[in-house]
Amino acid sequence: MLPSHIKALILDMDGVLWKSDAPIGDLPAIFQRIRARGLKFAFATNNGTKTPEEYRQKLASLGVEVDASQIVTSALGLAFLLGRTYPPGTKVFVIGGNGVRAALSGQGFEILPLERAPEAQAFVMGIDREITFQKVAEATLLVRNGVPFYATNDDKTFPTPRGEIPGAGAWLSVITTATGVKPAVAGKPSPSLMELALERLGARKEETLVVGDRLETDIAAGQAAGCPTALVLSGVSTREQAEAWTPKIDLIASDLSELVS
Repeated sequence: MLPSHIKALILDMDGVLWKSDAPIGDLPAIFQRIRARGLKFAFATNNGTKTPEEYRQKLASLGVEVDASQIVTSALGLAFLLGRTYPPGTKVFVIGGNGVRAALSGQGFEILPLERAPEAQAFVMGIDREITFQKVAEATLLVRNGVPFYATNDDKTFPTPRGEIPGAGAWLSVITTATGVKPAVAGKPSPSLMELALERLGARKEETLVVGDRLETDIAAGQAAGCPTALVLSGVSTREQAEAWTPKIDLIASDLSELVS
């Protein structure tokens, strides 16, 4: 199904490789086919809850061996974004998982505990599975007081085997409703993750297929980066939505297995 000019893939993860912890298809066989075709590949995910190493371990547990450097997350994108604006040692209040905290710490930022939130010089938000009213209250006070507001991504939902659950965008809406302020977003649909993945692949954008399950993030980011795009129907967006999307999507497949068959 893949055109002959495609030399590399940039793959989303949630909804393409798995739903929650349930793999979508026979992942070892799929990646064996990808490698047999000589395709380079990288992963670009808006889910910044895990570090690249944690994602590498998750892939390994599902029978797919990759290098952590092949994995680009919205948390990494956000850390690089802040690194262009703020010096090391800047105090940051974070609502988010280990992936965001590790990425920011890696850039030299000081991650503040809840009780020191008022000292923050920037506020960062992603998915936090331990979110509390107090965290949201402190974040709201910071943003209303003019502290810069950043987000890993604004995906409204997150696919699981039982259906879609609230994503980072749903939690962001609480802060934006309470403050009237929208965050600067590092993840897709911004093309920055695609550009970082292309750099790591050493691939030309015209020869790199961006594969995702969500039109308004994965496909929009791929198109913004100037790459051909493929939507798989194993996650969020439907065929009807894909066929109505403009600009036109290059490929539509039921899942990644069909795409690389």
